[in-house]
Amino acid sequence: MGDPQHTYPVIHITGTNGKGSVARMVTALLVARGLRTGTYTSPHLERLNERMAQDGEPIPDEDLAEVIGAVADLEPLLGSPPTHFEILTAAALRWFADIAVDVAVVEVGLGGRWDATNVADAQVAVLTNVSLDHAETIGPALTDIATEKVGIVKPGATFVLSETNPSLRPIFDTAPANETWIRGTDFRCGANRLAHEGRVVDLFTPGAAYEGVFLPVHGPYQGDNAAVALAAVEAFFGAPLAPEVVAEAFAALRLPGRLEVVTRHPICVLDGAHNPAGALAATAALDEAFGPVITGRILVIGLLQGRDPVEMLRCFDAGRARLVVACPPPSPRALPAAEVAAAAAELGTDSEEADSVAEALATALALAGEQELVHVTGSLYVVGAARSALRTA
Repeated sequence: MGDPQHTYPVIHITGTNGKGSVARMVTALLVARGLRTGTYTSPHLERLNERMAQDGEPIPDEDLAEVIGAVADLEPLLGSPPTHFEILTAAALRWFADIAVDVAVVEVGLGGRWDATNVADAQVAVLTNVSLDHAETIGPALTDIATEKVGIVKPGATFVLSETNPSLRPIFDTAPANETWIRGTDFRCGANRLAHEGRVVDLFTPGAAYEGVFLPVHGPYQGDNAAVALAAVEAFFGAPLAPEVVAEAFAALRLPGRLEVVTRHPICVLDGAHNPAGALAATAALDEAFGPVITGRILVIGLLQGRDPVEMLRCFDAGRARLVVACPPPSPRALPAAEVAAAAAELGTDSEEADSVAEALATALALAGEQELVHVTGSLYVVGAARSALRTA
C-alpha cells in the first residue's frame, strides 16, 4: 500500500482503560482547532464503520467497501492471510491517506509493541494507565504489560504518560522519547466536581491552565482522561490551545457506551467496563452520580471468556444489586450466562438468565422501579447490543 501511515502525523494511544475515551477527546480538540482528523478505534459498538472516522463521523459504506477491497486485492501477495484486525487497520490507514487527513488519532488494539497499529511512527504517544488485563497474551506481570505498551513510543516522539505507578517508572524511562510528560508533574486534573449532566474540572498542561471546563460525561476518571488528551494535543501543536477551543470541544463531547445514560425512569446506564479496574471505577462513578437518588439497582451483565465472573461481579458490587440479569455478549468468546448467574448466586444475589442482551435488557427495564438504576455492562459487545435494542424498541 506504499506505507500510507507515513503520509500524515499520528497521535498513538495505548493503555488498559480509557484509551477509547482519550481518543475521542483528542479528536474533539483537534477538530475544534480546525484540523481534518482521522480516528481509528476498536471495537465498534453497533457498526463496523464506527472504527474509522473523519472528524468524528464514521466512514461511509461505499468508502469502507473500497478500502476493504483494496486490502483484499493485496492478500495473494502475502505469506499468510491477514487477521481481522490487521485488515481493518490497513484499511483505516489507507483511507486516512486517501482523504488527506491533517492528523490521525490511532488507538492500539492490544498491548502496543506488536499491535498492528504500531506500523505508525507517532509524533505523540499516549499511555493512559496499566493494570492487569489480557495477561495471558501480554503478561503475566504488570511489568510485562507496561513493556508492551511503552513499545509504541518511537525515537523523537513526545511521550504523554498518565500512569503514575512508581514501580513501572524504570520501564517508562527506557522509552526513546524526545520528551516525556508525566501526569501529576507536567499535566494534571485539579478540581474535579460533579455537575448537572457531567463534571466541571480544572485542567493544567505544561503551557496553560484551563479552569471551570465542563465535561458532559460521568466518572471522576474522565477528568484525568481530559487532562491527558489536552496534554497530547498541546504536545502535538507545541503550544497551548485557546481556552474557547477547549471549552467548545469538551462541551460537545459524546462518549457512547461510557457511563452513557439512555433512559431516565428508570435510570439506565450503559458502560463498557470489561476488567476489574474498569468495573471498580464505573461502580464508584455510579455511586457518586446516582447513589443519593436511586432506590435500588439491577445489573445486566455479559462477560467474555477469560474473565472470572465472581471477581467481576464483586468489582461491580453485585452484592448490593437487587437482581443480576446475566446474558451472553454477541461474540464467539462469550462466557455462558449460566456461569455468570451462578457467580451471582455465590455472592448471595438473586439472578436470572437471558438468551440475549436484548432479552436481558427488556427483563431489567420491565422489573425496575422508576427510581431504580439499570446498569448494563461487562463488555462493549453487550453495550453495543443494548444500544441497538433500545434503538429498535
